[in-house]
Amino acid sequence: MNAARWSTAKLVLVWLGLNFSLGIANGHAAQGDSSGSALAAKPPNIVLILADDLGFSDTAPYGSEIQTPTISALADMGMQFTNYHTAANCAPSRAMLLTGVDSHRNGVPNIPETIPPEQKRHPHYQGTLDTKLLTVAQALQAASYHTYMAGKWHLGNAPSELPSQRGFERSFALGATGADNWEDKPYLPIYDRAEWFADGKETTLPDKFYSSEFLVDKTIEFIDSNIQDAKPFFAYIPFQAVHIPVQAPQEFTDKYADAYHDGWQALREARQAKLKALGIVPMNSNMVQMSTMGDWDTQTEEQKRYQAKRMAVYAGMVDAMDFHIGRLVSHLKAIGEFDNTVFIFTSDNGSEATGHNNSRNFYGRALVKFLGYRNDYDTLGLKGSMNTIGPSFASAAASPLAYYKFYAGEGGMRVPLIIAGKPLQLKQKTISTSFSFVTDITPTIIEIAGTEIVSDAKALIIGRSLLPHIKGEAETVYGPDDAVGYELGGNAALFRGDYKLVKINGKIADGQWHLYNIAKDPGETKDLSSAIPELRAAMLVQYQQYAKDNHVLDMPTGYDHERQGIINGINARLPNLRVYASVISALVILLVTVRIIRARRRQ
Repeated sequence: MNAARWSTAKLVLVWLGLNFSLGIANGHAAQGDSSGSALAAKPPNIVLILADDLGFSDTAPYGSEIQTPTISALADMGMQFTNYHTAANCAPSRAMLLTGVDSHRNGVPNIPETIPPEQKRHPHYQGTLDTKLLTVAQALQAASYHTYMAGKWHLGNAPSELPSQRGFERSFALGATGADNWEDKPYLPIYDRAEWFADGKETTLPDKFYSSEFLVDKTIEFIDSNIQDAKPFFAYIPFQAVHIPVQAPQEFTDKYADAYHDGWQALREARQAKLKALGIVPMNSNMVQMSTMGDWDTQTEEQKRYQAKRMAVYAGMVDAMDFHIGRLVSHLKAIGEFDNTVFIFTSDNGSEATGHNNSRNFYGRALVKFLGYRNDYDTLGLKGSMNTIGPSFASAAASPLAYYKFYAGEGGMRVPLIIAGKPLQLKQKTISTSFSFVTDITPTIIEIAGTEIVSDAKALIIGRSLLPHIKGEAETVYGPDDAVGYELGGNAALFRGDYKLVKINGKIADGQWHLYNIAKDPGETKDLSSAIPELRAAMLVQYQQYAKDNHVLDMPTGYDHERQGIINGINARLPNLRVYASVISALVILLVTVRIIRARRRQ
């Protein structure tokens, strides 16, 4: 079998298998002026930390059993948002995060890997960030900030689309959806390489590599390279954690060796109880029984042991990310920059449910071998290991919310957000239950920096600065009648005040519109469509107007993001598939014709 056909076979196997069977600033420089009108005497440094596929309750401030002392410390000195929403998959979230512009206006309405050809014909459905838009990095660069990025980009790999051309003076970027965390190789055969770029040039990774450690090392290297000129810096760190493959150093996984033997349902319930105790969700709120969550009691003891190890690796990966964020914090303290730094920590979307609950069946084991990986118990999460947590533990990671990545339920869209730092002059930890959206991050950063976006496309920014809310000057940045629309892959929502109108497509939902009060009922357990029909009707009209204004395209009948990913991957790897098919057909016809002629001659 030639290389092209072999890659195609591997592509089909991976998608089917994974989804079905598997100057140094003085420490006092951050003090505000006596009137409190300025954030700091010197513009503050800003560190934007983005986890990948991190569930709502995957960190300690949000009810997790996972040890995240660094993230907890940030929460203790800042504002912790409990009603913050983002897109339900990665590239649209990142594009909105960095521009403040709706995903249908910034060129990334969906990840390019799952956009159907009917939509790909349209220029605003390419899945790459529109180069006419100004990123927050470009705005800060114009305001004399140093701008650095180390981590996952996934917004375009053409030379003009890379971070080096989008406002980052130094960058070490992963262009793909993900990659291995231990070595320089892709995790799916849709990629020829892992797609790493250093300052806009293709590059490779060092032999000694673990993603979370390396990305913090590069960030520290970038910061130190210009520290003597005393200019503020903006550092964007989009981690690979905890995107698949889920991998972690053994010492971090070992900390959770006995944490998950009670199973996913028990974990989902424990986290819900902790979230209520912390005041993150209402005490009287409920949660749904996820239809994709398996029955833990039907697992054999060996299966339970293996499943618990899968989640232990996941916890270890979160823990390791927190540890390396802690190294960055310690470094900023050592060089005198911590007191003048604002930290923003969040996730690009909810937890990832890829992989069947039983990934050790015959097909699952065969699949990982095709990929060049293994998934045995002893080495799970280590170099060469392919690991996912599957839909059941993904449901626990999103606790107490419904659904997860790709879907417009709260579990796919509501994620952690912490904004902290001494320049914000917060007197104590604050918990915000106010609605906020991913497009708010860019305006917030711009106001924290004391600058503005100067661009013809400024009018496209729909986000609002959260700074007045953080400083206690506004109870919320969105009024009860302000509406925020959203659509991705046929999943749609409209947020207005405490309410959310939502339609979830796909094989695990009904594709109908439902209405929830997500302030009182974040678990989306009680549909209010019949109780408040006039509100449902009004919000549906608003969504339809949003879709029209933002040129949202209808999805093809029967669209499924998993199947479309397979098709797009095959097309990418075999652009001449039709030619091959025609040649094969012609050869078959020729052989049949020759046999017929020979048979007639014998007669």
